[in-house]
Amino acid sequence: MSLWRVLLCIFFPPLAVLDKGCGSILIVFILWCLGWIPGTIAALIIVNNPNR
Repeated sequence: MSLWRVLLCIFFPPLAVLDKGCGSILIVFILWCLGWIPGTIAALIIVNNPNR
């Protein structure tokens, strides 16, 4: 995971998971709208998942 991807996860999580699929974008966007911390955590987990 690159430094740019981590920074993108912190500042704008939906954009960081753009290449992971529509479902991931939607989940992260909803969590990000509900609160900055849940969206950031979800984005970091999705980006850091080695199975995807």
